[in-house]
Amino acid sequence: MRRLPLSSRTPLPRTDLLGDCHSCVGLCCTVFGFSRSRDFATDKPAGTPCPHLASDFGSTIHDALAPRGYRGCTAFDCFGAGQAATARVPGHLTGAVFPRMKQLHEMLWYLHEVTDRALDPDDIADAADLAATISGFTRLEASELLTLDLGEVHEQVRALLVDVSDALRASYHATGTLDPRLHPGADLAGRPLRGRVLCGVDLRGACLIGTDLRGSDLSAVDLLGADLRDARLDGADLSSALYLTGPQLAAARGDRDTLLPHWVPIPQWGRHW
Repeated sequence: MRRLPLSSRTPLPRTDLLGDCHSCVGLCCTVFGFSRSRDFATDKPAGTPCPHLASDFGSTIHDALAPRGYRGCTAFDCFGAGQAATARVPGHLTGAVFPRMKQLHEMLWYLHEVTDRALDPDDIADAADLAATISGFTRLEASELLTLDLGEVHEQVRALLVDVSDALRASYHATGTLDPRLHPGADLAGRPLRGRVLCGVDLRGACLIGTDLRGSDLSAVDLLGADLRDARLDGADLSSALYLTGPQLAAARGDRDTLLPHWVPIPQWGRHW
């Protein structure tokens, strides 16, 4: 993996990993494509501006996205990559750099959590080193970033996230008495899991679309990449859930009694519905 000078390896703070649409040129509304579905009202090819993108790069239907058929937009977050690409990259390359910047920022989001929560000092040190390296990548010239092979660093981050998850979850279910239906990648769409104690369950990559998790305890539940669209989280305790992101929560349904990690943006549940 490429090593960068120390001067460029200062880790990005967590506050830089939150989207700031007012400091962006509507990159997510142009760069990414989507197909007509329950989340989007129309088809839009990648690289084509959304017809609702205003001249000031805001959305002309921002306050009515879901009623107009654009629920997917309400659950999107770039982890701060949009404003970073807008500020640092020449205009003609911004669209090309943005997806790569988003990958880097998302990895940094997870590494911050590892640094805060890992039990093993070696894991904390590895997370800090990876965060410094990835932060350096975000400061590369556009031409360098576009040719950079992110495969190795992505695999290192993934392996670290899994190791830290294993250690943290083990401390929550030492007896090993877990429901065998609850496993990574499980299809739990629409399942009634209300009021369950799910502490330490590995639901990485699981389908939780419409799953009823109301009042459940999800302490140390690994939710990396889990699909939480329309999941019912009313009164659930996710305050210690692992690898939770703003987009996951924005796509779910909860209420004021839902407990969340303090570092995750509070979703505006109900605003767009």
